[in-house]
Amino acid sequence: MDKIVFLNSARLDFDNRLDFSPMTEIGAFTKYDESSNEEILQRIKNQDIIITKELPIGKDLIEQFPPSIKLICEAGTGYNNIDIAAAAKRGISVCNVPGYSTEAVAQLAITFMLNLASSMIKQQNMIKQNDYSNFTKCLQVPHFELQNKTLGVIGTGAIGQHVIKIARVFGMNILVYNRTAKSFNDPNIQQVVLEELLKRSDFVSIHCPLTPDTKHLIHKDSLNLMKPSAFIINTSRGPIIKETDLIEALQNGRIAGAALDVQDPEPPELTNPLFTMDNVLLTPHIGWKCFESRQRLISLLTNNIKSYIQGNPINIVG
Repeated sequence: MDKIVFLNSARLDFDNRLDFSPMTEIGAFTKYDESSNEEILQRIKNQDIIITKELPIGKDLIEQFPPSIKLICEAGTGYNNIDIAAAAKRGISVCNVPGYSTEAVAQLAITFMLNLASSMIKQQNMIKQNDYSNFTKCLQVPHFELQNKTLGVIGTGAIGQHVIKIARVFGMNILVYNRTAKSFNDPNIQQVVLEELLKRSDFVSIHCPLTPDTKHLIHKDSLNLMKPSAFIINTSRGPIIKETDLIEALQNGRIAGAALDVQDPEPPELTNPLFTMDNVLLTPHIGWKCFESRQRLISLLTNNIKSYIQGNPINIVG
């Protein structure tokens, strides 16, 4: 029976609500809330399969792994925390779990758009500051429909496609930028180059993975292409946007606002000006944290490992 160890399960099961019993049915399963590098090396002795959740597993650490380790499972979609090349050099496969939070992350991106369109946060902050002028005067903040607005979607994987599906229900026009061409049987969805997407979009929503090619994909020159009335939304990975350039653009009114579920670094420094900007919505990387998404993740993770053990590996990324 294969031995499976989850090195930082508290990152996933932070509320102690999840059922890990499916794991016990496919191998000898052990889990730890957290693990330092020193503890990792102790805890993986005689183990076959490692599970991590956004835990940095770098080259120096992998080079010290025992020969028994044959698979590293990242309990999530992004796997930039694992040195894929170093693992491959040791003959260790790496897999991820795409699709477990598609609905939840898409829901959050749409929630951001709805809040930005209605200036919801600004209105609630006014009430907290005892400013009730929206109730007694003409509306003091922007308020507009999503219908006929243009949404630019960067990355059309499962989450990007789900965002498009919901946005089309609202009657939005869609511009898509993707590394590989995809076909859409909808005249209101156009594939364009990134520069055109940025120029024409009222909302830009990022749904691509973090890779060397996408790091700082959005920077000062990119932001300068956007409409002053446009908003940018990032529910993917923080470093896809060069944060210092975004802050400057927001401070100068170069774009209307931003909604960020991810930052660079995470968590942000408490002195980060994004916390105090009234044209910014910040959430602490909550897109994947719905209970339903996390329990689904365990099910899909179990299926990954079971398929690997049976000689039919799936979702292998390295």
